[in-house]
Amino acid sequence: MKAPATRWSEIAPAKLNLALHVRGRLPDGRHALETVFAFCTDGDRLWGEPADELSLTITGPFAAMLDDGGDNLVHRAAAGLAAEARVGRGARLTLDKRLPVASGIGGGSADAAAALRLLTAMWGIDPAFAAAVAPDLGSDVPACLLSMTCRGEGAGDELTPVDAGVSDRAVLLVNPRVPLSTGEVFAAWSGVDGGSLTDWRKGRNDLEKPAHKQVPVIGQVLDWLKRQPGAEFARMSGSGATCFALFATEEARDAAAATCPPEWWHLATHLR
Repeated sequence: MKAPATRWSEIAPAKLNLALHVRGRLPDGRHALETVFAFCTDGDRLWGEPADELSLTITGPFAAMLDDGGDNLVHRAAAGLAAEARVGRGARLTLDKRLPVASGIGGGSADAAAALRLLTAMWGIDPAFAAAVAPDLGSDVPACLLSMTCRGEGAGDELTPVDAGVSDRAVLLVNPRVPLSTGEVFAAWSGVDGGSLTDWRKGRNDLEKPAHKQVPVIGQVLDWLKRQPGAEFARMSGSGATCFALFATEEARDAAAATCPPEWWHLATHLR
């Protein structure tokens, strides 16, 4: 008989917006979006062990930028799931924070979603509880909980799985190590509805211009990515400042990664 696991592990994949159209405002004041989400095979990593109380420790290269207290999204996700499912147990959680903070690739949302998946397995509860908690944690959390290519509408939380033709594609993520506030970028959006999202390849990221105004180096990152041999598509993700490029081959991606300016963070990975 197989012994029960004593330590659980869950990946928190980096999220990319292949396209992101801002269409207006919803009745609740949030922005109306049309987007196509894709997810990488790499990201942060969450570990969990049984415990009487909930606790969170953060390690990794970007740990210093986060608070491990009750306001952390991982802690909020765990507490919300315990309350929703009426679980009388805790967990000792450790987050290995490898993705930049406030960078447009869903780091906090992905971490919260990873906590929901991990604790669903560890506590042996119905996944429906996680799905019920996710929307209250943020508009990107339902997509990150799913962690598969999908179209997002509403505030980005009304999801439809799609085949975007990007599975297993080589991708390079680059961030100039400048955090951006999602709220401030959305607040600077022009307010002009540029039209519906039909084909993500011909679409756009409506937050790129306001993000670029706040962090001009985004333009340099995109220009650099587009110049790399084998780069077939480049765009900013989410509210920035992370940009990405899809490559024809792994070799072309790795060659670009090897020449990435050292002051920029980068991640060579694949799409799921």
